[in-house]
Amino acid sequence: MGKKSKRDEKQYWLLKSEPGEWSWLDQASNGGLSKWDGVKNHQARNNLKSARLHDLCFFYHSGIKSPRVVGVVTVVREWYEDDDGGGGSVDVRAVGEMRRPVDLTEMKGGLKNCKEFGLFRQPRLSVVPVPVDVWEKICEMGDGYEGYGGVCASNDDEGDVGGSVPVAAEC
Repeated sequence: MGKKSKRDEKQYWLLKSEPGEWSWLDQASNGGLSKWDGVKNHQARNNLKSARLHDLCFFYHSGIKSPRVVGVVTVVREWYEDDDGGGGSVDVRAVGEMRRPVDLTEMKGGLKNCKEFGLFRQPRLSVVPVPVDVWEKICEMGDGYEGYGGVCASNDDEGDVGGSVPVAAEC
């Protein structure tokens, strides 16, 4: 087999949604499947365009008193242009709810050495990449997520969204 290219490696993302617009409960009650659209910011849209099949994404409730990671979704359809001319979308499917939501204050305390994390550097972006060590630390802080029997995922197996690899973030 050949070497995996950078494009083939699993990536991790954080997708923000205001619960009044689209909440985790909406995502879960929708059979877990939804079109992630409405991203207007150019940089956030480019991030979304970079999401690949099977990438994992934190579902983050923003615009509330205590913004937090509440669940995990996976990309089931890569970027495509919307028919209505409103830009583009990716399709995501719910993987599981965080066993314990992780709020922004807790992340800032637990990820002190991760100043380059996009959520901290550019807090207004609605789609930000998540380095694998940060992904694992946030999963650990939230006691993992329900679904696929796993705690966190950091391996490169395309279909595997479970596993258990919590470690301290070193950033």
